[in-house]
Amino acid sequence: MDRRLAGAGLARTGEAEQTRLRPWATVLRAPTSGGVVWMKAGGPATAFEAGLYGVLARVAPGDVLAPLALDVARGWVLLPDGGPSVGERLGAEGSAGALVTAVAQYGRLQRMLAPHAGELPGLGVPDMRPEVMPARFAEALAAAHASAPAGAQDRLAALAALDGAVGGWCETLAATPVPVSLDHNDLHAYNVLGTGPYRFYDWGDAVVAHAFAAMFVPLEVLDAHHGARARDAYLGAFDDLAPRAELEATLEVACRVAVIARALTWERALRSAREEGEPVDPRFAHAPYQQLMALLPDQ
Repeated sequence: MDRRLAGAGLARTGEAEQTRLRPWATVLRAPTSGGVVWMKAGGPATAFEAGLYGVLARVAPGDVLAPLALDVARGWVLLPDGGPSVGERLGAEGSAGALVTAVAQYGRLQRMLAPHAGELPGLGVPDMRPEVMPARFAEALAAAHASAPAGAQDRLAALAALDGAVGGWCETLAATPVPVSLDHNDLHAYNVLGTGPYRFYDWGDAVVAHAFAAMFVPLEVLDAHHGARARDAYLGAFDDLAPRAELEATLEVACRVAVIARALTWERALRSAREEGEPVDPRFAHAPYQQLMALLPDQ
């Protein structure tokens, strides 16, 4: 941190504080002569974030914090302070309107990134493109079995029976004119900075996927009214590709398939904890199973 700050003409003016420590990453905060800075060091599962920031800063500099330094080999990112998140400023309920505006901006970001999507798996960004999702579903099923509570055999069997349907959903997505792009995979008000135009951050859950998968999390956290507004605002970035009714139908399918990516994100987090010898938080012990359960029609 000190070496890279010096290279930017800055100096640390106080002690660095470790504000977060997780099996998959840690975050440091430090005061400097140019304001607060944040350093994130990703573990093996999230080290790709440093390389991803390089692409984002090059392709869409207005949508992310400009990194002060990147160490792609070690997965380290040094960022300026972006102020409080939308969620911190407005609270979960008050931030709904801002999130509607933010997802529209995120859709435009995805359009800019789409021509570069092929670079991202090479950086280590998990590949959740439609053509690989049937295989990912098999992985998610294995994770669901490993994390299921006792007595879940019938529900696990019901999940396994969706194999053919998942293949059909993926074929549908692969055939749409909507491109593959970057799915933030955790897009909520606490991962959005500023008052607009917004800055998106915390890319450690990001995946390469059908663009519309990015709406799964926003539609999960928003109520029906704001969810409908967010969907309409977001799809505005893609209106040149297909009629609105077709886009809406595609988004519904993409959000179904996005459940699989979210289940695997939980599995990756739990695996990181086990590999580091860390205890698994009991609240999340069944998370891959619980997430994948969202695919069943009675859930």
